[in-house]
Amino acid sequence: MEANHAEPAKAPHRGSVGGEADYQVVARRYRPQLFEELLGQEHIAQALRGAIASNRVGHAYLFCGARGVGKTSAARILAKALNCQHGPTTTPCNRCDSCLQIAAGADIDVLEIDGASNRGIDEIRTLRQNVGMRPARSRYKVYIIDEVHMLTPQAFNALLKTLEEPPEHVKFIFCTTEPEAIPVTILSRCQRFDFAGIQARSIAARLAQIVEAEGATAEPEALAFLAQRAAGSMRDGQSLLEQVLACGEERITLAGVQRLLGVAPQGRICRLAAALAGRDAPAALAELDSAIGEGADVGQLMEQLVGYL
Repeated sequence: MEANHAEPAKAPHRGSVGGEADYQVVARRYRPQLFEELLGQEHIAQALRGAIASNRVGHAYLFCGARGVGKTSAARILAKALNCQHGPTTTPCNRCDSCLQIAAGADIDVLEIDGASNRGIDEIRTLRQNVGMRPARSRYKVYIIDEVHMLTPQAFNALLKTLEEPPEHVKFIFCTTEPEAIPVTILSRCQRFDFAGIQARSIAARLAQIVEAEGATAEPEALAFLAQRAAGSMRDGQSLLEQVLACGEERITLAGVQRLLGVAPQGRICRLAAALAGRDAPAALAELDSAIGEGADVGQLMEQLVGYL
């Protein structure tokens, strides 16, 4: 799947790297703000845009996928598309007060709930009591429940009636990494979208844009290595990049990244594998001892070796 290489979106308040109180980490600062910025999820973006354009937006959505692939970002973008001052629209303006407040997670009509810490029946009963109240200023009241699979069976049962006959002004967006843990009665009342893991080349391309925006430079091999380590998660890739940027190096190099993350160079992995294949125990132990002496993490070293094999 081809990636969209538009300029990375930035949050309204970027902060500075100088350690000020308003500093935001890279993953938050460059969170996607439009459907076309959802890298690797073009099929989902197209479906949601089509639903908005044809006025066929469902009352409940279930976004499934691994961590860091854009589920919560997509939920916020959908909320902005529905409540934008110029909407409903497939391209929220990201300038009106509603868009800015939703992007910041502070809109009074778009409620983001952590299912892990609000998992009981009492919290869902409170939600049911509030859904009947019309939005304070927006078209829709949107409930985004992250990690929804963490809700208790009693909480799911309490939520079921609301999903069957929701008020016209309410939309639900559930996000989960474990859809199999959600009762089938809930699944049958939601439109389900499965978010794919993001390709390494797409992650590397976005990391390159972020590096440029941050005024730094990087070797393509270093960014490709970070993208591979992210294992399909854009957020993990951005978090790794943040760790590297925090070191203050003028140029991000592959050797520097491997040293920082405690990873052995690829040449050492090749030599270690060759020693194992040749049943050369002294050479293999010597490579292992040398890698540990240079600061390589043993667990990561074994992961690299398994990946190489």
